[in-house]
Amino acid sequence: MTLTTREARKTLRWSVIAGLVMVFTSAVGMMESFDDRLIIYPVLSLGYLMLFWIVPLAGFQATHLPRLEGIEPPGKGLSNVLIGALTGLGAGVILAVFVVVADRFDLREVFVSISPRLVRLLTFEDTLPGGLLATVLIPTLLGTAGGAFHLLRDNLGRRLVLALEWVLVVAILEGVVAQILRQIRLDALGERIYTQRALEWFAAVALFLAILPIPASRTGTNQVERIRQRLFSIDPAQRIRNSVVSAVVILVFLILLPQLLGSLLSEVLANVGLFLIMGLGLNIVVGLAGMLDLGYVAFFAVGAYTVAVLTSSLSPRFAPELSWWLALPVALLVSALSGVMIGTPVIRMRGDYLAIVTLGFGEIIRILFLSDWLSPIFGGAQGILDIPGIPLGVTRVSGISPESILYFAFAFVLIAAWVSWSLQHSRIGRAWNALREDETVAAAMGVNTVRAKLDAFIVGAILAGGAGALFAAKLGSVFPSSFELLVSIIILVVVIVGGMGNIVGVAVGAVVLIGILGGPNVPGLMAEFAEFKLLIYGALLIFMMLRRPEGLIPARARYRELHADEADQDAWLDKSIHPIQSRPSSSETTAEPDC
Repeated sequence: MTLTTREARKTLRWSVIAGLVMVFTSAVGMMESFDDRLIIYPVLSLGYLMLFWIVPLAGFQATHLPRLEGIEPPGKGLSNVLIGALTGLGAGVILAVFVVVADRFDLREVFVSISPRLVRLLTFEDTLPGGLLATVLIPTLLGTAGGAFHLLRDNLGRRLVLALEWVLVVAILEGVVAQILRQIRLDALGERIYTQRALEWFAAVALFLAILPIPASRTGTNQVERIRQRLFSIDPAQRIRNSVVSAVVILVFLILLPQLLGSLLSEVLANVGLFLIMGLGLNIVVGLAGMLDLGYVAFFAVGAYTVAVLTSSLSPRFAPELSWWLALPVALLVSALSGVMIGTPVIRMRGDYLAIVTLGFGEIIRILFLSDWLSPIFGGAQGILDIPGIPLGVTRVSGISPESILYFAFAFVLIAAWVSWSLQHSRIGRAWNALREDETVAAAMGVNTVRAKLDAFIVGAILAGGAGALFAAKLGSVFPSSFELLVSIIILVVVIVGGMGNIVGVAVGAVVLIGILGGPNVPGLMAEFAEFKLLIYGALLIFMMLRRPEGLIPARARYRELHADEADQDAWLDKSIHPIQSRPSSSETTAEPDC
């Protein structure tokens, strides 16, 4: 069995990619740092998962041929297994060469994380000659499995992937699952299936076998569309009943969720809510109106500092000590005015120039809060302390009670989502979409571009200001270091990864990035990623831009924009395959007199 030139080139390319990813993961310290965390006891650690995950994927991609419309699908056979094995073998050889170099030479002046312990981990605690055999053999077996995956029926393959994903999620999110089991008085079950924060191997096998029979579709599009059609029935009475039932179910879920999660997980989810509110606001500016704003954190800071100045008893000079409920509308108003102030000078700018100017405005706001000139009002580098919580009857809601803060975060998120959804489907929302498509054409069609841009800035600023007001009450203090440029970048990454222009996509992006990895100054569920989360952010953003620029859950319009060429090609192929169906009718072919 011989490989064609194209197959050999593709095998070599994916071998190099997988090998370099494993080398990079080891050299930056991710493998050694994550090895302390077992995820399936006692067979798999997070370090080895982060090291070898790329190999079966490379074996699959090296043997993957896309299915084209009108062309017979490619054949499957032992060549898939051979190519996958060669891909894994090449990646293993690259990793083995790295192990030899790291063992023979001192590279710690450049890569401080390359240590003797790393060499022992990569050789599986064996001596170097014998350990290198395992270093090459394991990637070869994983690459073979990736190539052989094509030999499975599509439905069976999707079921295997779904079952494996569920096992890894339950294993990695041990803190969430164990906390929920404790809250519902099933501590004994949690202690039985988890050992040393790792999922027992028999529990992993049982979960895998339980998930395997569940049908899995290629995408969730059909199910989502079916659910949408059922909820939004043509019958108005049925649609109202479905809406009421859905609202009640969601409300009950949101009421019970903080009680199930406990304090730690409620704190994490409250941080997700804050970033989600800001993400929904930035989604209006970037995803709907198409204006790249890199200084969005300025509005968040304005809302937080306004509430701090109006409510704190330790405000340096101006301390009216208002209630949070009275300070909130003032913060929203000041945030809207700041949106006008920032939006007005840049209203004629587009693209990179707009991004640079908004970045400058964001830094100016932060420096003003940090300056000694305004320190009598904003406290300078010392910030503003002793911000009271949210008065609620006989008690105050603050960060001391994460469950209570989470309820307010839920309320703000629902309000922000409703505002975003209403505006998106309104006349101003259609004007924003026209701006994103082509500002010149939108102006020619009668859209008031100046007003539409200002409206986007104002709405986005109000939502960020509301998040800042809740942040000040939650934290009890505000400091200029909480409003750095990195916060704006992270919010933009949330919108891009989740899916620009789609509310559900932004929510998924916030949960995945902020909830699991953590934000710039807030922890996530995976504390092990704290040192590497910015690196993972960058890698994820590059991957999304190259492979899925529309995001995880894109808006329909956004998806059609990015895949218009593919749709045109499919339509052309359909016509070429079915020429009879594409022929015009007799009435359409009636000759018309020449003009």
